[in-house]
Amino acid sequence: MSKMKSIITVAALVAVAGCQAQPKAPAQKTETETQAKPLFVTEAVTYDTDDPAVWINPADPAKSLIIGTDKDKDGALYVFDLQGKIQHDKVVKNLQRPNNVDVEYGLILNGKPVDIAVTTERMTHKLRVFSLPDMKPIDNGGLEMFVGDTEAEYRDLMGIGMYHDKQGKIYAFVGRKNGPAEGYIGQYLLEDDSKGNVKATLVRKFGSFSKKKEIESIMVDDALGYVYYSDEGVGVKQYYADAVKGNKQLSIFGTEGFKEDHEGISIYQLTDSTGYILVSDQGANRFQIFSREGDASNPFNHKLLKVVNVAATQSDGSETISTPLGPNFPKGLFVVMSNDRTFHLYKWEEIAGNDLQSIRN
Repeated sequence: MSKMKSIITVAALVAVAGCQAQPKAPAQKTETETQAKPLFVTEAVTYDTDDPAVWINPADPAKSLIIGTDKDKDGALYVFDLQGKIQHDKVVKNLQRPNNVDVEYGLILNGKPVDIAVTTERMTHKLRVFSLPDMKPIDNGGLEMFVGDTEAEYRDLMGIGMYHDKQGKIYAFVGRKNGPAEGYIGQYLLEDDSKGNVKATLVRKFGSFSKKKEIESIMVDDALGYVYYSDEGVGVKQYYADAVKGNKQLSIFGTEGFKEDHEGISIYQLTDSTGYILVSDQGANRFQIFSREGDASNPFNHKLLKVVNVAATQSDGSETISTPLGPNFPKGLFVVMSNDRTFHLYKWEEIAGNDLQSIRN
């Protein structure tokens, strides 16, 4: 699913993990009875919201954009301002069930850096790639994924998480509606096809799948080099984002206390290595918040810190930004999909309350 990006690092701020030895998860903390209230709710899309991403405007962060999927066979990528108003000149229509979307910065095309929005188009088995902020296609009609997999559901695309590594290469981590017990996630290198369009090359398939439900939300932590995904009904799993480091599962967390599915994953970054990971407890209309960092004895021991009820219902995708985005969001932004065809925009302070920290401006 979606991922926050820093305009300073031009990289990801992203997910976080559990525990190598997979100890019993911490006891569920009791959430407060209060419900976080959004500052804005977006205008409604036509069919079915699913997943948001945020593009941070480097010239004026208050003019940043929210990109959200409208999941239908006649679907679209909607673009909103930070007050939730649709930017009609940027909306991309006639997409065939766009499921998840993510943003990345600085893909080199024709020798110049281009910011991109990437969405999974489930019914065509393709990634669609658009330049930001103009939302123009730069994929020559789409990039086919999981070519050679014979089962139809093994090619129906779902989750997407973008990764900008330390060498400047950009990758897409792609999930599907169904898949094998091992090798569920595909990692693809995105680069210039020498004609100014994006091409994709498969790097590896990795990742275990419980086969209980499905895997949708994918999050990548560029700064720390990890990729995380929600194995729904089981927990959040962690791997190295760099293929050369291997395919070993590093941890699993959030294994207890979820009412139904584990869904959207996003991170609020305090520093390069600290912060919070927020995971949607979809059936309970709440988010469980874990520490991004581990502890001295185990870097993957990420603890449950807080549970926050939200006004958004049956939330699937989410995005968290810790960059200040103007006077309405001075400590950052939390964007949540709601099943009434909208996205909810929360001030970070509304989520943090008195329990969590905020960035220092």
